[in-house]
Amino acid sequence: MLRGYVLHTRPFTDSSVLVNMLIDGLGRVDCVARLGSGKTSIKSILQPFQPLIFELSGRTSLKNLIQIEAGSPAVPISGEVSFAGFYLNELLVRCISVDHGAEQLFFVYHKTLMAMAGGFCQSQLRYFELSLLKEIGLMPTLSVDISQDAIEPDYYYRLLPDQGFVSALGPKTSHYSGEMLLSLESHTLHAAHFKQAKHLMRLLLAPCLGDKPLKSRALFKHKAKSQHAK
Repeated sequence: MLRGYVLHTRPFTDSSVLVNMLIDGLGRVDCVARLGSGKTSIKSILQPFQPLIFELSGRTSLKNLIQIEAGSPAVPISGEVSFAGFYLNELLVRCISVDHGAEQLFFVYHKTLMAMAGGFCQSQLRYFELSLLKEIGLMPTLSVDISQDAIEPDYYYRLLPDQGFVSALGPKTSHYSGEMLLSLESHTLHAAHFKQAKHLMRLLLAPCLGDKPLKSRALFKHKAKSQHAK
């Protein structure tokens, strides 16, 4: 049996759905699942954040998802934290193709969901983005600059596309502190780093995501506006 998570579903036929999945040992896999009806329906467990065990069949890249069961209780993510979970899912669907296995991301994804369920911090998103960018080859090294000199915590750096970081004078919107870069690499970000780290990750993810807005970001912005209006 395999284990994995549903990233996204959409209708395929009247009785089945197309499922984008992240599977341990395989990475991103697209499948077709028959929903069933009545007591045999799997609709209630074929949901994001629900660990699943199952089998795959079929010889083409689009597999059939069969013998589906809940592997354990769903990861308890709800409310605004669920938006962060959907953001992770959307990143994986948009940035990882079926051709690119991304086998190592399953554990990172599971670990991130569990951490968010225990208490959300935006640093968790930055660490996941870091792992994703490394997996797809878009993450420059955070330990040395393009001259192979060590990143210094007291210096500022700017990013040269497709090259890496180069030292820069003083803080600007497009400059990043060496302290933040080193803290991102070592998973020790603190609140003072959050704005810079978020800016950097959006810049690095842009070539992968393209111009199409992320639905999860729109949901979060809509929620924030609704709360502000109350």
